[in-house]
Amino acid sequence: MRIIAGENRGLTLSSVGAGDPSAHLRPTSDRVRESLFNVLRNYDLPASDISVLDLFAGTGALALEALSRGAASAVLVDDGRTAQRLIRENIKKTRRTAQATLLTRSATALPEASSAFGLVFMDPPYGMDLGGRALGSALAGGWLTDDAVVVWEENAPQPTPQGFDLLDQRRYGDTWITILRRI
Repeated sequence: MRIIAGENRGLTLSSVGAGDPSAHLRPTSDRVRESLFNVLRNYDLPASDISVLDLFAGTGALALEALSRGAASAVLVDDGRTAQRLIRENIKKTRRTAQATLLTRSATALPEASSAFGLVFMDPPYGMDLGGRALGSALAGGWLTDDAVVVWEENAPQPTPQGFDLLDQRRYGDTWITILRRI
């Protein structure tokens, strides 16, 4: 697993290795990440001043890829100990300690936000119905800008929640990417 583009292009990130099945870590593959960021170029996202929220951050690869490509800052949220260790290692490896913050709590129980985010990644454990709950928590806590783009990774296409427009849905093997915009 590596950073695909930007300042940290080619940098190898700490991997899950044999992993911890109870941690539900399933990093987004390099191929899917590259395709996803190519698709995101179509949605008028500011490259240099956008703030990124990464829910169920896992290894942090999605947020760190966004930072490498010019995002201003990122908050990575995960309550798993294995994930938290990997995120910390990868923030150090990419030298993004000034731009990236790890929030060690459940993505489904977010506190009130101090600022809102224009790009949100959600990669919950598949089939556990956590993505919708996390999105609801983010909305209730003021974590999303009015026109935020949400990238939701799951094992099935996700329905469009009220208050969002469906921008795109794509399948990559057993992974479905649903891209939404808050309206």
